[in-house]
Amino acid sequence: MNSAQPLPLLIDDSGIATLTLEQAGKPVVVLDLELLQRLDASLRSLTGASVRGMILRSASERVFVAGADLKSISELSDDQLDRYLAFGQRVFCSLAGLPFPTVAAINGAVLGGGLELAMHCDALIAAPAAAREGAPVKPYPVGLPECSLGLCPGWGGTNLLPLRMHEPGDAIARCIQGQNMLFDEAAKSGLFAEIASSQADLIPACRRWLQGAAAKRGVVDYSEIDPWRKSPAQATKTLLALDRARVDLPQSDSAQAVLEAINTGLTQGYQAALAVERRHLVRLRHTPAAKQALAAFFARSK
Repeated sequence: MNSAQPLPLLIDDSGIATLTLEQAGKPVVVLDLELLQRLDASLRSLTGASVRGMILRSASERVFVAGADLKSISELSDDQLDRYLAFGQRVFCSLAGLPFPTVAAINGAVLGGGLELAMHCDALIAAPAAAREGAPVKPYPVGLPECSLGLCPGWGGTNLLPLRMHEPGDAIARCIQGQNMLFDEAAKSGLFAEIASSQADLIPACRRWLQGAAAKRGVVDYSEIDPWRKSPAQATKTLLALDRARVDLPQSDSAQAVLEAINTGLTQGYQAALAVERRHLVRLRHTPAAKQALAAFFARSK
């Protein structure tokens, strides 16, 4: 039984809920087990509530979510890591299955598991980075960098990025190469449903989008409904891009895992794709490439 403390949740008079991702004492939000448990408790608390739409936002000023907890990915046993990934997949699917429109308010860097979380919302609405006194405005990164660490996405990113972007071939290439986009590139890619004029306008823009969104026709549950079925044209484009990627892109261990997960999603459904991601991520973190990349990452983070 999940006894975690729910995340801050406010529901206004119009039925719009705002759920805030927070981690006290940490400069950025990271998807560790505790945060996933708190998110799960928050989503459960919405059962039966009079909610017409929900905004998922971050308490961090410059980062939406920095990604998954790499310490857990590096140090957990195979069984523990599999259960951590499976729990995250279930929580994200619970978010996708809410019976009202949801939107992720992207205020800053959104990477790895953070982008996967956001893509389980119905829409991503982003604002450009805020100007800071005495410093130039730097566009923030957006993407799935796991393959640059010798790993692969583990919470649906292999399928959801090509599903969301205008050009699935670009999404597949970026995923395989672990190459992030900057804000301006992401804005042109189709990943964001709307761009707010400023950070101050981000939450109002999310609210306007929710108020204008048509009511969902029943519950969209990724555990039962294949998200590719909602976009057959994009599925066809992705299948063609997948064939080109097998020929044109480097076939590293991580790349092969990504390509298998996408193919599985297109042919067997989303839950099968999640199982492929999970299996490969547990395996890949033992490879020399991943061990070396993770060691270098932790050394830079000290």
